Amino acid sequence: MKSKFSHYTDRNMFHLLVALAIFLENQLSVYGQECRLIGKFDLHGFVESKNHELIIGGMFPFHFRTILNNDTDMEEPKSPKCEGFNFRALRWTRAMMFAIDEINKRKDILPSITLGYQIFDTCFTISKSVEATLTFLTGQNETHPNFRCSAGAPLAAVIGAGGSALSIATARILGLYYFPQVGYASSCQVLSDKFQFPSFLRTIPSDQSQSKGFADLVTYFGWTWVGTIAADDDYGKYGIKVFKEDVERNGVCIAFSETLPRIYNKETIDNIVKTINGSSANVIVIFSSDIDLSPLMEALAESNITGKTYIASEAWTTSALIAKPQYFPFLGGTIGFAIRKAELPGFEDFLLDIHPEHGTDDLVYEFWEEAFNCTWPTQRAAFYTNISIEAIVAGRRRNISPRLCTGKEKFKDILNTYTDVSELRITYSVYKSVYTIAQALHDLDVCVPRNGPFPGASCANLLDFEPWQLMYYLKSTKFNLKTGEYISFDENGDVDGYYDILNWQWHNNESLAFTKIGHFMTNKGSFVELKIDNSSIFWNTPNGQPPVSVCSNSCTPGSRKGIRQGEPVCCFDCISCADGEITNETDARECIPCPSDFWSNTYKNECVLKEVEFLATDEALGITLIFLAVFGASLVIAFTVIYIMYRETALVKANDRSLSFLIQISLVCTFMTSILFVGKPEKWSCMARQTTLALGFSLCLSCILGKTIVLMLAKRAAKSKMAGKTIRINFKPLYQKIVAVTGLIIEVGICTAYLILTPPWVYKNMESQNIKIILECNEGSIEFLCSMFGFDVFLAILCFITAFVARKLPDNFNEAKFITFGMLVFFIVWISFVPAYLSTRGKFKVAVEIFAILASSFGLLGCIYVPKGYIILIKPERNTEEIVGGKAATNDKSAPATSASISSEINSTTVSTVVLDD
Repeated sequence: MKSKFSHYTDRNMFHLLVALAIFLENQLSVYGQECRLIGKFDLHGFVESKNHELIIGGMFPFHFRTILNNDTDMEEPKSPKCEGFNFRALRWTRAMMFAIDEINKRKDILPSITLGYQIFDTCFTISKSVEATLTFLTGQNETHPNFRCSAGAPLAAVIGAGGSALSIATARILGLYYFPQVGYASSCQVLSDKFQFPSFLRTIPSDQSQSKGFADLVTYFGWTWVGTIAADDDYGKYGIKVFKEDVERNGVCIAFSETLPRIYNKETIDNIVKTINGSSANVIVIFSSDIDLSPLMEALAESNITGKTYIASEAWTTSALIAKPQYFPFLGGTIGFAIRKAELPGFEDFLLDIHPEHGTDDLVYEFWEEAFNCTWPTQRAAFYTNISIEAIVAGRRRNISPRLCTGKEKFKDILNTYTDVSELRITYSVYKSVYTIAQALHDLDVCVPRNGPFPGASCANLLDFEPWQLMYYLKSTKFNLKTGEYISFDENGDVDGYYDILNWQWHNNESLAFTKIGHFMTNKGSFVELKIDNSSIFWNTPNGQPPVSVCSNSCTPGSRKGIRQGEPVCCFDCISCADGEITNETDARECIPCPSDFWSNTYKNECVLKEVEFLATDEALGITLIFLAVFGASLVIAFTVIYIMYRETALVKANDRSLSFLIQISLVCTFMTSILFVGKPEKWSCMARQTTLALGFSLCLSCILGKTIVLMLAKRAAKSKMAGKTIRINFKPLYQKIVAVTGLIIEVGICTAYLILTPPWVYKNMESQNIKIILECNEGSIEFLCSMFGFDVFLAILCFITAFVARKLPDNFNEAKFITFGMLVFFIVWISFVPAYLSTRGKFKVAVEIFAILASSFGLLGCIYVPKGYIILIKPERNTEEIVGGKAATNDKSAPATSASISSEINSTTVSTVVLDD
């Protein structure tokens, strides 16, 4: 046990001695000798640090890219050189110098000190940005992490490093030391994460706001099918990611999503061009820097793709690298977001106050050569000539003009991005970044001892403060610029989002102009405002109207969207709503059923009241049926008048004259009952029509039965006479009336019970036809209805049997034969009625029933009364007592026999069956 404990003690002692040795080595390395060089950086920029108490660092992309070196493992690695001069970045740099110069001249801010600057070129690459960051931290062009070996003025904060990808790389390093960094062009949303980037602030709004603005803009114009293109960096990827999330919540679909290569690749660019050309999306959102986007624009210019509208992020909206006149045929009408701009009095003169002979900065010589396309004739330019040779070796030739610079070149003779002060946006953001740091330093300087924010209510020393102390003031600083803008930061180090919305237009037929058409602003992520002046927008479309960018055209009211399997929700088919369903809005997902009393109109976009159908009195069919009913009733009345006029004649008096009048009354009733079926059904008409019809037929058939019973008895008597038998049958007229009244009373009883127990009512039939409401009578109890008409059928059968038995009476006139024909017509009509009635719907169903009523009534009228009317009116000579009584013979075989002749035959044989009225 003891030896084991001793072993652990010895090992711990060894670790302690090793740690102490390393500590002493580091101390000796720092205090006993110069910082050891472990790497050389090739950084270029501007420095103004002498006679200044504090330095502000800056990182700007003076060049577009680095030159690839063909280093081998046998050689010492070299820091890559840069090419492609960026005039825009030089203007940003001059804005930083201008702001520092303004602050140094002011007495109300940092009056006791002056500020200097140290600015490095990032070459728009992460490697150069990291080199510059390490140089800021170590204090010289070498890397020795955790130690700052410069003896000059302390570095207060860093401005930069330009693009979001560059700032993310540098912010991770600076954040380790909580070293203040203020971004002027880094808008990527991820930089708001204070866990990853605790010391980063920015004077440009976060892309969270810009992406939200893009989504609102796309929704505002009704574009539902858009393409996206993003740079292959954090700026592009995060910007498009947030945009997609926002627009997809608004029902917008992404037609395609492409990524621009960081290193030029012709095949990738050609594929993107092919995708744009082949897509039906006419609106394309591009999140990229101008440098990354430039190769694609060159390819689009060569491919002559037009008819597309581009939505530009703030990184390239006003970039002269993209906004070239030769690009206007396909980029005209572009809508872009741009950060707030301002006019800086005196800045233009400050920009023009630059000349190679006025300073010792190598970048000024390169600027002069690039701006005026000449070569500066001094040894100072030889350095850049060497760069050109290296570039040629690397396969990238820099165009150097053989013309020598004179130094007398004038900026007014050229059009250059550097001197363009019409769109000071990123430039103004740089200006704000400098003032933000200066204001924080001023707040730190004016701290009242014993009332400070740090432990013990202490204050920091302006000339000897820690980075985290300045960070405290940076986060809480609030001030107004002389431009009138109020600057403050939220908990994420972001400012309020404000963007001008610009439209690319052709100005005076000679230059491309950025016309403000609106603005978008957010306040701490809560307040959102989008304002657009539609009348001032130039659309690069054939008709000058906003482009239509949809996968499928909107479904008009009356149709709904049908999803296409395997395709985005914005791609759909328009399916017409079914009958009885509507949509009253565009792009409806479901059709809405109409209420029960309504039906869809022809266009399926509105529910209209269903057509109420019934057999109306003002339509042709109704008028025709009413006319036939009145005509039939009139005929019956005419026969009644004839019977009244000839009521004393033998033919009228034969076989009970009163029953004949009752039959005529019942026929008038049946004819007129059919009129009750015409017109809008009402409760009273529903109750009256079937019962009236049943009673009318019941009275008619009961009276006919009273007549046919007598005829049947006469036939029986006739048979007995021929057999030599004498049968006396006495059937008085009273008995005939009793038969008629009995039948009627039974029918009245059935009808009364029907109306009391289950009366009919008006019913809206919506099942037979969808588009119509058939207004009809619900007959209530089918059993009662069948009982009513079943009794009529029973009477009709009895009438037919009795008449059929007496049809061959051996007389000149046989009334039973005509009644038999009448019953046959009656049966044929109503048997035909049943299938016809069941196979029809609506008003035609009622018309069929009316037709059956009229046909059966006309049949009875024609078979029973027309023959008698013929004798009474046409052959009055046969209507005499002699002929009717059988006392005189007739030779007119054409005339029908009379029923009265039966009396004479029977009277001679003591059989009395035919009753003559007294």
